[in-house]
Amino acid sequence: MRFRIRKCPECGRYTLKEVCPVCGAKTKVAHPPRFSPEDPYGEYRRRLKREELGIARRG
Repeated sequence: MRFRIRKCPECGRYTLKEVCPVCGAKTKVAHPPRFSPEDPYGEYRRRLKREELGIARRG
């Protein structure tokens, strides 16, 4: 079984558990997603980020 270190978004502590033992908040995986040059959803992710930031697309 593989364990991934997790981080609590509330208090910022690291743990291996799904729930933070200190504050009780749900933890998130601390590692970024694996990079792939053939990313099938990259275009959609970048489009969403541009919309959230209010950046107009060039060209």
